[in-house]
Amino acid sequence: MSFPSPLAQPPQASPAAIPPSPAPTGAIPVPARAGRGAPIWGFAIMAVLLVGLVAYMLTFLGVVAPIAGMLLALIPLAGVLFAIRLVDRWEPEPRGLVIFAIGWGAVVAVAIALLVDVGVALVLGPDDGSPLRGSMSAIVQAPVVEEIAKGLGVLLIFAVARRAFDGPVDGVVYGALVGAGFAFTENILYFATSLIEGGIGEATVTFFLRGILSPFAHVMFTAVTGYFLGRAAREGRSASAALGPWLFGMLAATALHALWNGSAILADFFALYVTLQIPLFIGFVLGIVLLRREEARLTRARLGEYAAAGWLSVAEVDMLATARGRRQAIAWARTLPGDRSAIMKGFIAEATALAAARQRAVSGRDPHAVEDERVFLERAAAARAALLAA
Repeated sequence: MSFPSPLAQPPQASPAAIPPSPAPTGAIPVPARAGRGAPIWGFAIMAVLLVGLVAYMLTFLGVVAPIAGMLLALIPLAGVLFAIRLVDRWEPEPRGLVIFAIGWGAVVAVAIALLVDVGVALVLGPDDGSPLRGSMSAIVQAPVVEEIAKGLGVLLIFAVARRAFDGPVDGVVYGALVGAGFAFTENILYFATSLIEGGIGEATVTFFLRGILSPFAHVMFTAVTGYFLGRAAREGRSASAALGPWLFGMLAATALHALWNGSAILADFFALYVTLQIPLFIGFVLGIVLLRREEARLTRARLGEYAAAGWLSVAEVDMLATARGRRQAIAWARTLPGDRSAIMKGFIAEATALAAARQRAVSGRDPHAVEDERVFLERAAAARAALLAA
């Protein structure tokens, strides 16, 4: 694979359409963090609630059972996070927001759900074990409360980190991360309770049902909420204007959640698992594939504008905007002196960020997008120069 002339040549389009040639500064610029990071106060709230959750577990479950439950819960969490990483690989989200999303689900959303449980117990009295009480809790209370609690986290990310929330794929990723965090802590509680009440045998059954058969349940539910917020982001909506799509997404997520819980109570779980839940999961995966293709087409379109202006060649756009082209480019970079695959990955990441910034500029929803274009253009130019260095 060969590269045409360096990016630092003067563009052939008007400066108003494409950013001008970045002036050498002697240092690679750093993108502005405003609108890309998680709020510090959010982490402070998580820290306080985490102390409360730990105290709750130690008080009602002891020490050994929660630790065993956590070790078991780490297994499905690792698989889920790996799958989410594959979805997020095209344009990875900021690490701080990834941690915030997982933390919101694992701490804040769980704390909200537990507080509602306590409130319901105070109003209606302790759970008497009746089928009606159990069904209402599983099919109505849990889906509504939990999806609101998780959905608030995705909405918060949308509101405070709009420059890192570009479209449906981002929304699905943030929703999935929140769902993964919630499932992790919920699994700890379920696994620990099963171990205490039924020993290793019951804990094994619970792990099979939750960790093997349904590790992606919460991920799928909240990803639906994220998808609709992602559509709102692509349309350039503000946080207030996105409340409608957010509410619609939560209603859809709640319906899926209620359907899932209801299949375990009102019908033959395994029969519905094969005939309904597995097809739903397959449909979810196919939807992710289609969204990734849409993201690639958008990257191609925006980078194509740079190619038309003389910044990139058509071959480079093909390389940067296709998964196959990226794999071939990284393989080619490994053959360069000193193995420059890491530099190639950096070039791909900067070019992808450049395309996303260009999309925000075109949509007009981000007043800082033009400056982002200049920054990512200079970073891409630096990465490309390093690739071609003798």
